[in-house]
Amino acid sequence: MSAKHLFLVEDMTCGHCEKAVTKALAEALPGAAVAIDLKTHEVAVEGDAAKAEEAIREAGYTPVLKSA
Repeated sequence: MSAKHLFLVEDMTCGHCEKAVTKALAEALPGAAVAIDLKTHEVAVEGDAAKAEEAIREAGYTPVLKSA
């Protein structure tokens, strides 16, 4: 079972942002479970935290790891 990580992504503010982050994570971590809550700016993802953080940054957003 993969570890779950929670990121705060304050600059993710709209549906387009959500799609961009989801796509970036799907490409970096194929098959990983991803859940995004735009209201709280939180991204929950299973898998490698470093890869997830890098993917979110490469998509143009600023992730902060809240919990691992």
